[in-house]
Amino acid sequence: MDAFDVSNKGVWYPLNLLADAHLLEYHERSKHRVNCYAPGPMGLDWATQPDPFRVFHSAPRMGLPLAADTLATRYNELRRGVLPPAQKFDISTLAILFELSLGLSAWKSYGAQRWALRCNPSSGNLHPTEGYLLCPALSGVSGGVHHYLSRDHVLEHRAAIDDPQWDEAFRGSGVLVGITSIHWREAWKYGMRAWRYCQHDCGHVIAALSYAAAALGWQTRLMEAAGDDVVTNLLGLNRDEDFCVDEAEVADALLWIGDPERLPDLERMRTALNQATWHGSANPLSPGHVTWPDIDSIQRATYKSCTREPTPRHLEPRPLPGLPALDLSFARIARQRRSAVNFDAKARITDAAFFSMLACLLARSDTPPWNALTSLAEVHPVLLVHRVDGLEPGLYVLVRDPGALPPLRQSMRPEWLWRKTGPDYLPLYLLLPYDLRGAAKLICCHQDIAADSCFALGMLARFEIALKQPWRYRHLFWECGILGQALYLEAEAAGLSATGIGCFFDDEMHGLLGVQNHNWQSLYHFTIGGAVADPRLSAFPPYEVQP
Repeated sequence: MDAFDVSNKGVWYPLNLLADAHLLEYHERSKHRVNCYAPGPMGLDWATQPDPFRVFHSAPRMGLPLAADTLATRYNELRRGVLPPAQKFDISTLAILFELSLGLSAWKSYGAQRWALRCNPSSGNLHPTEGYLLCPALSGVSGGVHHYLSRDHVLEHRAAIDDPQWDEAFRGSGVLVGITSIHWREAWKYGMRAWRYCQHDCGHVIAALSYAAAALGWQTRLMEAAGDDVVTNLLGLNRDEDFCVDEAEVADALLWIGDPERLPDLERMRTALNQATWHGSANPLSPGHVTWPDIDSIQRATYKSCTREPTPRHLEPRPLPGLPALDLSFARIARQRRSAVNFDAKARITDAAFFSMLACLLARSDTPPWNALTSLAEVHPVLLVHRVDGLEPGLYVLVRDPGALPPLRQSMRPEWLWRKTGPDYLPLYLLLPYDLRGAAKLICCHQDIAADSCFALGMLARFEIALKQPWRYRHLFWECGILGQALYLEAEAAGLSATGIGCFFDDEMHGLLGVQNHNWQSLYHFTIGGAVADPRLSAFPPYEVQP
């Protein structure tokens, strides 16, 4: 077993135990507490605010058509697993894939300030996530590695590959999308806790890509067996000469979009890359930087090596979710999604609509966004219900995997009711009937939006699996982000709005539930309600106005 002398005093520890220790240290140090927030910048240095758009200067560009409005797919079809016939992979369909997942959704302005919104949400609208396309030669698209620049809706050709092994590795059945993070973009504002938010954003992107791919009739699978080194090499992130020292990108995930029964040969792709011609160098994002060693430490601690392909999960058939209030096209709902800033404390939702939303958080075979994952559900929403007609206000939990019910009950307060509530097919349990608006506001860093909603929730993750396999810490946050993206779209379809909440007092939530150890931890919070529009802001179409 590999070992390391952590103290240079002749005391040797297995590397996996060191990773556990660094993980737990980061997790505890990055918690917000009522009397002390996690370490962050003392103030915002606006002169060093990172550029939200990464550009590879001198890389050949390929303009993409704005074709999303030609897509007929309805959102309700996707949420019920009714996908259209698979379209062919070409420049038009790939343009739609990126436009409705990582593309811009609008520009907004206030006075002289102007900023972009995207289909994928991000903490503080800072967007640490970058997207890459890896593809064989297709109609209108050269084979190789491309970076997607959302600002201009173009592909930047990072690596040109003239080797038949590259095209053969895709087996004629799909493309790959790589997801990376630039931690500095989030750390500029949020400091140590920024790494958590980068992982949330990665989860949102996985879900956004899964929905957009499904709208084109394509399935999505996370390439879970691939190690970080493999993804790093495939995306060219190991080419230090192409990046600024303090603005490196790190590998997050690799998604296969296409036939899930014919996965690509990553080793053949890596071999073909040896003959690639690389183009472009990354633009500097900031004139100055602040180093957060804890972020580097947790990134190293959660390093993932290559693992075996996971055993496919068996999903029991589930009833289809009820129809939402609005029947929207997927293109419209993907672009109208917004993160609410304030709620009106008046909007209500029916219990039927609430149950329908929750049903979409349960995995169903080949249904987005859960078709991207092959592992069992490890994150379970704990709901603080305020304004749901026909449902008693109180504390509820949605147990997304039946095998999690016994350990969840054992880890929480013994006095909880655990009363089955709602339709038979929905694993929803009432723990405590009570008005929890004050508790929701307190837990979410005293933010009114958690109390003024129809309901708020915390995402309780099986943290113990990360202590055994530290790379799963990242995957738990991704699962939270995927849940969040599903809730965003469900809120829009219900005529409401939603917002993810990264600022919450971790242990206040645990104290409410009675969680006393690290078997379970709350990793993300969320809230849905009636948004209050800000009349001071002006909005513009995404690709008709440039700053």
